[in-house]
Amino acid sequence: MSFALLFSGQGTQHPAMLPWLADDGFVRDMCARLGVDDWRAALADPAWAERNDNAQTLLTGLSLAAWSQLAPMVPAPGAIAGYSVGELAAFSAAGAIDPATAAALATQRAEAMDHCAAHAPGGLLAVSGLSERKLEQLRVEAGLELAIRNGNASVILGGPIAALDDAERIAAALGAQFTRLRVNVASHTPWMREAAESFSRTLAAVPFHGPRVALFSNAADRIRDAQSARVALAAQIARTVRWDECMENVLARQVRCVLEIGPGQALARMWNQRYPTVPARACDDFRSAAAIAAWLNSHADR
Repeated sequence: MSFALLFSGQGTQHPAMLPWLADDGFVRDMCARLGVDDWRAALADPAWAERNDNAQTLLTGLSLAAWSQLAPMVPAPGAIAGYSVGELAAFSAAGAIDPATAAALATQRAEAMDHCAAHAPGGLLAVSGLSERKLEQLRVEAGLELAIRNGNASVILGGPIAALDDAERIAAALGAQFTRLRVNVASHTPWMREAAESFSRTLAAVPFHGPRVALFSNAADRIRDAQSARVALAAQIARTVRWDECMENVLARQVRCVLEIGPGQALARMWNQRYPTVPARACDDFRSAAAIAAWLNSHADR
């Protein structure tokens, strides 16, 4: 059997996410980092949930816990990728960094980004329903940058708050569908260059390893060795996430199914729309780790 893992980014975290997740060491360590006793109760406060430092620490910790509890029940994946901050858990699942390191780096990554955003406040806007020409018109007129490319007609733009306000007005006039994301930094844009440089210095002291499985990066295609992993994790903070290319690279591994680990079903839904013959499900769809393993294993003989 060959399956792929996709690790979610932030923006869709919710109190009922991963209902089957056990309270293990990863979860307890994450709660200690966040200074909370009950992460689900904390997520019920939208202001708490949307804070960048809380979200990155929470999502990385929960993704690490989810995979550690699921991994003993299934074979090794054939390909792995992570969406935005999901790369930390993805790189850990692939063996490039150990889980404890990934958990600690989530907090450091968020601190670097928040420090940068303190003098360059910004955010992200998801836009769809426009031609490539009109999307580019919107980006230029509003003064934004392309943060994430999910497909030709589905992108996420990033930049300063005032520019995002202008973009919403322009997008409405153009007939686009658009949503302001629940983040408070202009991730994956040049406004985060200082954060990328700071995180790069942090990663210089971190032990990295060559991945044990095919690992694909938002910023650097396939990761083949320790140094390229270190460079890619820092670079993606201020570079466009080429998620459409990540999905193409994963598909090329001839996987039979795809599992999204994290909150919501955004990546699984995106995958199913793009590749309907290769089924994708999200961990949030299931009530137990055993049910997830059964679904993955059901594709073994296909």
